[in-house]
Amino acid sequence: MEPVIIAFVVLSLMAAIFAVIIYFVDKQFHVEEDPRIDLIAEKLPGANCGGCGYAGCRNFAEAIVKNNSLDGLFCAPGGNKVMSEIAELMNLTAEEKKPQVAVIRCQGSFENCPPKHDYNGIKNCGFANFLFAGKGGCAYGCLGLGDCVEACKFDALYMDPITGLPVVIEDNCTACGNCVKACPRNIIELRNKGPKNRRIYVACMNKEKGVYAKANCLVACIGCNACAKECKFDAIKIENFLAYIDYKKCTLCRKCVAVCPTNCILEVNFLPKKQENANIANDSSKNIVNN
Repeated sequence: MEPVIIAFVVLSLMAAIFAVIIYFVDKQFHVEEDPRIDLIAEKLPGANCGGCGYAGCRNFAEAIVKNNSLDGLFCAPGGNKVMSEIAELMNLTAEEKKPQVAVIRCQGSFENCPPKHDYNGIKNCGFANFLFAGKGGCAYGCLGLGDCVEACKFDALYMDPITGLPVVIEDNCTACGNCVKACPRNIIELRNKGPKNRRIYVACMNKEKGVYAKANCLVACIGCNACAKECKFDAIKIENFLAYIDYKKCTLCRKCVAVCPTNCILEVNFLPKKQENANIANDSSKNIVNN
């Protein structure tokens, strides 16, 4: 029994010595953490989505305290409300941002971009992007394998089995940008939601000449310049045979939509023209009666 007792005593002494060493090391190198980090972290949504550019909400809170500034820092899921609360806590000023939403800049559905090939590889857009142009032959269109859906932590995306394209659930989208980063074709963009949640954008990313773009997709942008000529607000630019609408300049007049020969410009959450004109006429009549 003596060897067992000796071993027990020796191990106990060693444990006690190591405990004392760890205690003094901890005291020596202990760093006091700013209590504001915890206060800010409590105000954040706790989604740890990474949309702010940091690994998680606590890292974001640490960055705010360390920089003592909100410049270039914004929590998309929390929005302006959370950022204003953090600004008040830090005695800073928060820049108010207009709410944004993800949009899918591709209409290459099974109908518009009929499949020419089968794909039996790994169900991952990033992997498939290295292998082939896509089922419909468009090297700029959606691959339809759902990387964006997997990247979304807010259930704001799903793959439509009829079109083969991702669909954004606007009410769930926080504009965190994870889907944007996940898409190897860069077809997802964050845009301002717009007044009354209305937006106009070119739903195409094809940079080929018109004849080649149309060969693969019926609703591809052909860079014809008709929309740019029609726009009186310098909101549309044509580059590499592709039109782009600057949402900061766009007045939502919808004239570009009417002149697009391929219907590649989408108008979201607008009333049909006839119904809109009827509503305007009714409003005018009410004003006349009231006056």
